[in-house]
Amino acid sequence: MKHVYVARQPILDKNSDICAYEVLYRDADQSSKFDNDRHASASVISSVLNKFGTKKILGDKRAFVKVDEKILLNDIIFSIPKEFFIFSIFASVAMNERIVERIAQLHAKGYLLAIDNIDLNDDVLEKYLPVIPYIGYFKVFVKDDEGIKQNIKRLHAKDIKVIGVKIEDEETFELAKKLGCDAFEGYYFAQPKIMENAEYNPTRMAVLRLYNILMEDRNIDEAADEFEKNPEITVQLLQFINSAAFSFRKKISSIHHVIVLIGRIQLAKWLMLMIYSKSVASGIETSPLMLMVKNRTELMERILKEIRPDARSNMLGEAYMVGVLSLMDTLFSMPLEEILKNINVSEDVENALLHDKGLFGEIYKVVRSTEHMDINAIVDFEMKHRLAPNKIKDILMSSIEEVAKLENPSENEE
Repeated sequence: MKHVYVARQPILDKNSDICAYEVLYRDADQSSKFDNDRHASASVISSVLNKFGTKKILGDKRAFVKVDEKILLNDIIFSIPKEFFIFSIFASVAMNERIVERIAQLHAKGYLLAIDNIDLNDDVLEKYLPVIPYIGYFKVFVKDDEGIKQNIKRLHAKDIKVIGVKIEDEETFELAKKLGCDAFEGYYFAQPKIMENAEYNPTRMAVLRLYNILMEDRNIDEAADEFEKNPEITVQLLQFINSAAFSFRKKISSIHHVIVLIGRIQLAKWLMLMIYSKSVASGIETSPLMLMVKNRTELMERILKEIRPDARSNMLGEAYMVGVLSLMDTLFSMPLEEILKNINVSEDVENALLHDKGLFGEIYKVVRSTEHMDINAIVDFEMKHRLAPNKIKDILMSSIEEVAKLENPSENEE
């Protein structure tokens, strides 16, 4: 297996906060099919445990990882730390006596178990009756079916949580909530809900104006004065920069201080990233959308550096902006074309975002391919740009680690 890719897919709770991940894998030849499912699961767990460290990749979240009959019955499963992983049992695994006994044994030792990706009809539920006392989660396909709703109620009565899977749009998300799902897996949160008469959010529009000011050739005092006219944004930005996600030894107390310390371009980057966060009473928190944007910006810059090792800071900045602007339509509920009219971006950035044109467009396209695990597209990109095999995989894992720092800032504190 020359090309094996590992990625995290977020699982969100009813408040749209990330409550867990599914760790996914693909290879270049068989999509998610490996010659040996035990090898596949072992590869996933090994990548998370050994290459970067579980805490760096998962933080305080657990990860669902798929297991088949072979790995369930292999005693190596007991060497996997139960604090971090939930074993998601393939729907194809028969509930025979040996499997039921092993599931009970794992449960007794404190492992969490799930049934993976099933149609929750009466026959399927009957199949799992022998292991119901030991299962914590059912991952189910979402369909408009009263029978599924009733079966979810039956699972809830047994204190089993239900996760709706393959939720890629708002309509399916609403249906999953209606059925009674407790959590939701998929990238539905990143899909724009375009509203014909959507109004600009004043705070977010102010952020765009401040971004433009930072990118213009004004002196530091002028830029700082503009921030002072927007105290709410300034306070939030300073809280963001002073958080443990960034490693400043001394507390930063003013925008003037930030500009002197790191420059306008870096400040503009953080400002744009911040508007994807959740506003809360105590400051700001990361959101799934913010983490997805952070991942895109990391990939855009890192892939560009591999293709163009001599890329200057302005080119890297443009690559970053493609990533950070790519989900603005979701954030504003407006077409991206309209939003770009209010932002000072280059033609290269605009063409990449709207048409996948140019080098930035190619990189942006392969970044999206990593999210959907389109391995053929990734390998084609590596070959076209003469990158080493597995280079994108290595970049992807490094990017996940950087995103985890933002998601779990306490892990960065010494």
